[in-house]
Amino acid sequence: MQLRPRDKELLNFTLNQVNKDPNVAIAKQIDHKTGYDIYLTSQRFAQQLIRKLRSSFEGTVKISRKLHTTSRVTSKKVYRLTVCFRLNKTIDL
Repeated sequence: MQLRPRDKELLNFTLNQVNKDPNVAIAKQIDHKTGYDIYLTSQRFAQQLIRKLRSSFEGTVKISRKLHTTSRVTSKKVYRLTVCFRLNKTIDL
């Protein structure tokens, strides 16, 4: 999940939502000059979180997926999901 631009209120909201759910964890968090990258363990939770972000903050969402592998057990395609949430406010760097 990508959060753009760098905004503490947006980051705190996201981290609070992740901490409320015991089935989801943050695998990695990277702070960039332009925002934050948060790697979550659940794609379904990421999509639910985007709905909550849309209702709480004014912004745009882009969802993309990339084919990662094919499951050896079920022969289904496994995708990696990338979600970008961009606030509609300007920020001075």
